[in-house]
Amino acid sequence: MQKRDLISITDFSKDEYLRIMELAADFEKNPNQNLLDGKVVASLFFEPSTRTRLSFETAISRLSGRVIGFSDSSSSSVSKGETLHDTIRMVSNYADLIVMRHPLEGSARYASEVSSVPIINAGDGANQHPSQTLLDMYSIMKTQGRLDNINIFMVGDLKYGRTVHSLLMALSEFEKPVFNFIAPPELRMPVEYKHFLHSKGIKYYEHTEFTDIISEADIIYMTRVQKERFTDPIEYEKVKNVYILKNKMLKNTKPTVKILHPLPRVNEIHPDVDSNPKAYYFEQALNGVFTREAIIAHLMGLK
Repeated sequence: MQKRDLISITDFSKDEYLRIMELAADFEKNPNQNLLDGKVVASLFFEPSTRTRLSFETAISRLSGRVIGFSDSSSSSVSKGETLHDTIRMVSNYADLIVMRHPLEGSARYASEVSSVPIINAGDGANQHPSQTLLDMYSIMKTQGRLDNINIFMVGDLKYGRTVHSLLMALSEFEKPVFNFIAPPELRMPVEYKHFLHSKGIKYYEHTEFTDIISEADIIYMTRVQKERFTDPIEYEKVKNVYILKNKMLKNTKPTVKILHPLPRVNEIHPDVDSNPKAYYFEQALNGVFTREAIIAHLMGLK
């Protein structure tokens, strides 16, 4: 079988998105399957992660696979000066699949070019996070019953937020999405993504406030202002608490609206939202296990 990688969400077609949704639903009903029995998966996290790393490792374990790797590059030969090229070439000798997070944009694509085994991009800088996008899509499908005609509000760090970049591109493959971008001027959606939507004739609107229009949302996708992406701490302090979603703000929203967040959160969702049935971010994180099982099974031709 020809090697398949998942580096960008555009590496999959619309039909493959729907296939992943179907497989994820199957794994949710029966998460423990022996599809990776005798297989080894390398988990290489050059950048900190909790949910992505643990949900991938849980998915691998539920599929009866073995996990090798590191969660801190300082404990690897990278700390001795080993190049990414050499690390990937070496690890691909040991594993049947590599899951990789790296702080540099383009690093996952480069890794896929030198690896002899499939690569799954678990986040490369501010660029892409395709497995997060697929679990977000599964969460939308489960809660809304569709991926067409979704009015999605993306709130917060839209400049550096790789999750919103990937989700925007994926949802654009479905019928009549509407995007509302809510961000301060410093963190607006990059112009290339707006050009992309314009080229496809997809509606989008930009706002700096969203309290008055939140009632129109099907999905409210909150994001953390990412301190690690700022070179100037003063700029970070200016925008870190610009949007805080509170329970009282949800009073006039649709009864079916769901609040998503890739997590971790800092202050952007007040804890009083957690008990509201419209809050879905912890269930969203659980959906990551089933979706990542589906991605692995699909890439490796196991289903």
